[in-house]
Amino acid sequence: MGRYFRRKLLIYGVTFVIAVSINFAVPRLMPGDPVARMLSRNKVANPESSEAMRAYFDNVFGFDVPLWQQYLNYWAALFKGDLGVSVYAFPASVSSVIAGALPYTLALLLPAILLSWIVGNSLGAMAARNKWLDNGVLPVGYVFTAVPYMWLAILLAWVAGVILGWFPVAGGYSFALTPTFSWVFIVDLVHHWFLPFLSLFIVALGGWAIGMRNLVIYELESDYANYLQALGAPRRLVRRYAFRNAMLPQITGLAVALGMVVGGALVTEVVFAYPGLGSLLLSAINNQDFFLLQGILLFIVIGVLVFNFLADVVYVLVDPRTRLGLEGGQS
Repeated sequence: MGRYFRRKLLIYGVTFVIAVSINFAVPRLMPGDPVARMLSRNKVANPESSEAMRAYFDNVFGFDVPLWQQYLNYWAALFKGDLGVSVYAFPASVSSVIAGALPYTLALLLPAILLSWIVGNSLGAMAARNKWLDNGVLPVGYVFTAVPYMWLAILLAWVAGVILGWFPVAGGYSFALTPTFSWVFIVDLVHHWFLPFLSLFIVALGGWAIGMRNLVIYELESDYANYLQALGAPRRLVRRYAFRNAMLPQITGLAVALGMVVGGALVTEVVFAYPGLGSLLLSAINNQDFFLLQGILLFIVIGVLVFNFLADVVYVLVDPRTRLGLEGGQS
């Protein structure tokens, strides 16, 4: 297993280098000039002052050196933990800007993904062996999966926020409050959090339920399940083996979903004006903030690689066939 994980780490290391290189190149392929945008916001009328400010900002952001040197400087700063200075929130650092938005996204996405995964897989497994439940879960699951994030978010905001007035429809907390560790602020935070969480939970729930239902049915019709039934094995035992085998692809799906913490939340956070990484990513794109965009995408890359590596570890622990394959490969 040591050789197996060393090989995996090598693969993930090469993938990380390629992904970070693409992460460096993509913002620079975007049209426009972030420094020119900054100067246009400042509205400097004097050409000499404008040129001086242009030279200053080019030096601050490292644009005054060739592209290949910018690439090397980017890697050198990355190993020091320096993600650069944000163009959009100048003079704040990218790390501080991301740190301010990250807790909101994690508090929104992790519960939504984990709870939808647990509930969806449970419903899908039960629907695979219960005809009446299957007739209800399958159509509802298809409806939930087909609903776009934006449409559901707008619908929830309109019904529960505007018509019924049960929940606020914008912000991470009330503007009249100051963030503190008090019950008043925590309750208000959860009040603003619930609708964005619910929209992500509902859409993800349908996909997990349908996927698990189809996988369990496939496993119950496989050769080993028929062989166990022919030997007189209890039906509960056959279903347990089918469930464990069907869980393996779902573990991979969970790893990818946990890694992609921003993608699913982008539209939802924009609809609810929720101050997470999704809204921050949109602001970085609109303001051509190379460094903030690189920092957020780097977070996504690291998340995907880390959670996929954890999925590989879980595979070895959960699936005996993987351990037997590793032992056979070493022998």
